[in-house]
Amino acid sequence: MAKTVFITGASSGLGKGMAYEMASRGYNVALAARRSLVDMARDIGDKYGLVAKAYELDVTDPDAVLLCLEQVASEFYSLDIVIANAGVADNQLVGAGDFATVKAIIDTNVLGFMATVEKAVAILRQQGSGQIVGISSVAAERGMPGMAAYCASKSAVKTYMQALRAEIYNDNIDLTLLSPGYIATPLNEGVKSRPFVVDLETGVRALCDKIERKASFSYVPVWPWVIVGPALRHLPTRFLASKSKR
Repeated sequence: MAKTVFITGASSGLGKGMAYEMASRGYNVALAARRSLVDMARDIGDKYGLVAKAYELDVTDPDAVLLCLEQVASEFYSLDIVIANAGVADNQLVGAGDFATVKAIIDTNVLGFMATVEKAVAILRQQGSGQIVGISSVAAERGMPGMAAYCASKSAVKTYMQALRAEIYNDNIDLTLLSPGYIATPLNEGVKSRPFVVDLETGVRALCDKIERKASFSYVPVWPWVIVGPALRHLPTRFLASKSKR
């Protein structure tokens, strides 16, 4: 019987890419996003001959998240992998933008992420098994000018998953934290500099490889971010300061 993977933020970018890639590897897929993904689910089902269903979900509504996950677990008879991927980003300097944008980033990337994982843990504990995948970012390594809220949100994801790992240590639940570098998606297409960027297909394939291997933590792609990521923490602020001038 095919396993089921649930993906938030499945309408575009990494979420959409992972949905197609996981289906190509033999997984049933449950697609969640704020907009309707019925056509996408039908396309996946037709291409791979597996079960694909769409769910309209706003992850910032915790009650809706719980109902959605319970529905998926019931309709697919199990919930094997939950990928908490939904995220938004914007580039603006602190004090020079619209705080509503900052709030939207935190609401989706942090609170929406936590709501998804919170409800998933309860269901997987009841099932007795499963895997939770959190999508962080190399942006979690260092606060970057013009990306303060986004960097903070991804740092929160990383820290939250570290705490969760200790909490579920004795449960039969696998935890995978992935930290993508620049993978070409609509989320970062407006960024002026995308060092070491890889195409979406390459990035998604690497992400899904790590998920299937149940990696505890990994940069994606591993090279060069396994070196560059930690190095960012020690980069002197003066090398970044000129970018933040108004």
